[in-house]
Amino acid sequence: MIEVLRNAIHQQRVELAEMLSEPLARLSSECAKVWGQREEIDIVLTDHFRTVPRCLFLYALDTNGIQLSDNVSAGGLLPEHYGRDRSQRPYMREAVPSWGFLLSDAYLSLRTNRPSLTALHVVRRDGEMLGYLAADFDLRDLPVTAEIYEESHDWRQIKGDPAIRSTVFQQHRTESIMDRNMDTACAILEELLMDRGMFQGVIHFSSSRVTVWFLDDPYRYRILDHEALSDPDVCLLYRHVSYPKDALIPQDRISDILNGMRQLRTADEMLYLRSTSINIFNGLISMTFSCDGTHYMSWDEFLEKDMTFWLGSAS
Repeated sequence: MIEVLRNAIHQQRVELAEMLSEPLARLSSECAKVWGQREEIDIVLTDHFRTVPRCLFLYALDTNGIQLSDNVSAGGLLPEHYGRDRSQRPYMREAVPSWGFLLSDAYLSLRTNRPSLTALHVVRRDGEMLGYLAADFDLRDLPVTAEIYEESHDWRQIKGDPAIRSTVFQQHRTESIMDRNMDTACAILEELLMDRGMFQGVIHFSSSRVTVWFLDDPYRYRILDHEALSDPDVCLLYRHVSYPKDALIPQDRISDILNGMRQLRTADEMLYLRSTSINIFNGLISMTFSCDGTHYMSWDEFLEKDMTFWLGSAS
């Protein structure tokens, strides 16, 4: 997992832990007073269920992971879980920190096969560890308190299908309909990106089609086939839209980017560009080559690279 994702997840978990640790600490103290008495623990958990925000189930476990209470939920008691061995569940295999509270890693629940997590709080009485108070949560019920992360602009290379990579030197680029009509296709895409509200596109050179997204209808994509990409009249379908001021790719560099993509398509007959994408708002370019390897980088870094970078000195 890339660092930006790891950091965003960590921040979200920190804020969730702060929300849950205090009410579970108070409730574990109440449970300690009646520990070992099934019906009494059920009463305590039921009376305090709503003090644990967004909770799905509450229950008590001994130090070996054996359930000492029923499952307590908003709908009442689920006695079939009493005596259940939870010792092999993911949250029981994590080490509880010394301060007595653990927010587990997310896992798939056995009941619904949905992403879930469990919070554990150690239950102590007179300094002796008695077991754990456990609270289950469905990730759908938990608030997202952290801001959405920003995609990294650092160059990333991802290897593709090993079966394709192993035969790359046996391949040879076959000219597609789009290859034969590249001038017109690129001119149409330039018009759509610069003046017609297209903000993202995936160009499939080998299959002669482009998947496009427009500001007027951003949640649905449209497919332009080779016939549309050879007819400038297609631009009449989309109204004129001023180039967005918050786009990271400058309007006057769109042409240079498209030109760089078409060069990578035809520069080498063995290692060639199969598909590429552009998004003017996050400023990222992706490229998938005949070896099925994919590169992600910022638009300006893409323009800085010459053919030697992509194909070696042979270019």
